[in-house]
Formats: sequence, C-alpha cells, structure tokens
Amino acid sequence: MTHASETPVRSPGGAAVMERQPETVRKPSPRYRVLLHNDPVNSMEYVVTSLREVVPSLSEQDAMAVMLEAHNSGVGLVIVCDIEPAEFYCESLKAKGLTSTIEPEE
Repeated sequence: MTHASETPVRSPGGAAVMERQPETVRKPSPRYRVLLHNDPVNSMEYVVTSLREVVPSLSEQDAMAVMLEAHNSGVGLVIVCDIEPAEFYCESLKAKGLTSTIEPEE
C-alpha cells in the first residue's frame, strides 16, 4: 500500500523500493491554558454566568465545574486554545472583575 508521499522507484536489482518524499511538517501552534483564580468577592452564580458569557462553548455544567475547581483548589482550567483567543478570554474575564491568567500548555 503506498501513501501519497511515497513514490515507487526501481532499484538496480529490479525490485520496487519505496522512496519517501520529504514532507512539510507543520508544527502545531502552541496552546495556552486560560486559568480562573479563586474569587472571594463575586458570587458563584456570577462567576458561572460570566464564564458562559465569555466562553460560549462552555456548558452550564462545564462552567460550574471550572468555578468549583477554582473555589476548592484556588485555580480552575477554563479552556485550552491558541494564544489570541486565550488572551481575549483572559481579558474578558478580567473585565468582568474575575482574576484570570494564561500559561503555555505543557
């Protein structure tokens, strides 16, 4: 079975040899973790509502889980994404009075 990047080439002995074509390897863009830090000021309901407004892909259950993780352990993972949306989410959470940071995903 040949792949698109392989070309059959006849060797001097007549056997078909698969010669790999150089492939362009796209390095995946680095991903960033958007973190929510524990907040003793705002209500749990406000935090969940804010998370859902800022990150529409979060379900009610996901937003609740992030809020509880931050409440119980000090920090909760909101989402992992590219740098531009990560910065947007982080700044949007800050604009709602929540404490948020971003860090590269390991």
